[in-house]
Amino acid sequence: MSKGPGPEPGPGPGPGSGLDPGPDPEPPRHSDPADPGPGAPGGLFAWLRGRCLGRGAAVDPARDTFGAMTGLYGAIQPADSVSLSTRTHGAVFNLEYSPDGSVLTVACEQTEVLLFDPISSKHIKTLSEAHEDCVNNIRFLDNRLFATCSDDTTIALWDLRKLNTKVCTLHGHTSWVKNIEYDTNTRLLVTSGFDGNVIIWDTNRCTEDGCPHKKFFHTRFLMRMRLTPDCSKMLISTSSGYLLILHDLDLNKSLEVGSYPILRARRTTSSSDITSSGSSGPRAVGSPCHQNNSGPLSEKTLSRPSQREGGSPRNSLEVLTPEVPGERDRGNCITSLQLHPKGWATLLRCSSNTDDQEWTCVYEFQEGAPVRPVSPRCSLRLTHCIEEANVGRGYIKELCFSPDGRMISSPHGFGIRLLGFDAHCSELVDCLPREASPLREIRSLYSHNDVVLTTKFSPTHCQIASGCLSGRVSLYQPKF
Repeated sequence: MSKGPGPEPGPGPGPGSGLDPGPDPEPPRHSDPADPGPGAPGGLFAWLRGRCLGRGAAVDPARDTFGAMTGLYGAIQPADSVSLSTRTHGAVFNLEYSPDGSVLTVACEQTEVLLFDPISSKHIKTLSEAHEDCVNNIRFLDNRLFATCSDDTTIALWDLRKLNTKVCTLHGHTSWVKNIEYDTNTRLLVTSGFDGNVIIWDTNRCTEDGCPHKKFFHTRFLMRMRLTPDCSKMLISTSSGYLLILHDLDLNKSLEVGSYPILRARRTTSSSDITSSGSSGPRAVGSPCHQNNSGPLSEKTLSRPSQREGGSPRNSLEVLTPEVPGERDRGNCITSLQLHPKGWATLLRCSSNTDDQEWTCVYEFQEGAPVRPVSPRCSLRLTHCIEEANVGRGYIKELCFSPDGRMISSPHGFGIRLLGFDAHCSELVDCLPREASPLREIRSLYSHNDVVLTTKFSPTHCQIASGCLSGRVSLYQPKF
């Protein structure tokens, strides 16, 4: 089970922005605290970094529209139910919109995939035998082609223009397939499953018999796998509470046992702890990394891949145990993993090993490479978190970021909660706390009569979809 781009920073005020661009002989100097100008403390380089992050009215006039967007989401209400009269499809495990927002696809428990028009709430098609077992995840490769994966160990490719038959079926996994990612630059499909394998599929050479594929990576206890928006990192969560990060990702190079450098495993902490604490050694007990039975994984036994000139090695592996509130002395399972649409942070849903607590946590990516390939590193810092209702124990709840990354939609009991980094739904980079702070609840929406398992923002419209254990899909839209 698994889960569009947000507004891009503009070059400055322009036509239609409501601001007079006027002459621009030098960078503007004004008193806006979000964009203090090059004369402020930090100087020109700090100001330029602010421009790169899209901070300040002079950089991104479209930011003024976010107040309106926050108002729209604040007025959002349950709109329509798109469930069918015949409930043969079972629980809704996942939802996925097409990139242009014209189609909503639903991954169902009982072998089916449902397709709806999210604007009219009309049913388009039911793929009644899409797979031979539960359908876990759906991923669009473009506006027409999409992939589905299943507990039947296969991946299927579909074309919206010809839904009567699959484009092809991909065989390679030996257990339930749970995740699908896609690199639009190389057109490589990436899948992962409970067999612990991450497999790369070359869709450039796809035929009706399948696609050429190779095993890219293997780890024990694999739960979720995601690529950052720029495909520079791969994140893998495990049921044993570990988070694996492959840096400087190169999908064309398979990673067999001992073929990658490992960065020291450690626990993410607050920013003050990161700067003050010493490095910890590699964690061998329960480590998810593939290793030999002769002993714990040793840095000395790992062969070094070729290092790019002036840079760190490709596919260097970092192993973390993310800090989870209330779970410092107990293990936890990372059940859901999502990435900020601008690549600034990762979003985790964690449950305790005893299933008595459940948390939603946001971790900021810490930039900068280690001094040496095996030097201590901690790439994530916990910035925001909130405790969840922990209803429907044993079921995975899939949450998501909004397309602009300012809001989070999280399953909460029989409904969903809209969460923000502050009460004004500011950008994450504009409200980074020194220590972990609670996520702010913007709105709660309840329209189901069973536990909600998944939720998704539309990439193009002010709309949210959610699906529950009894098979109902609800849409939420602003009402005034």
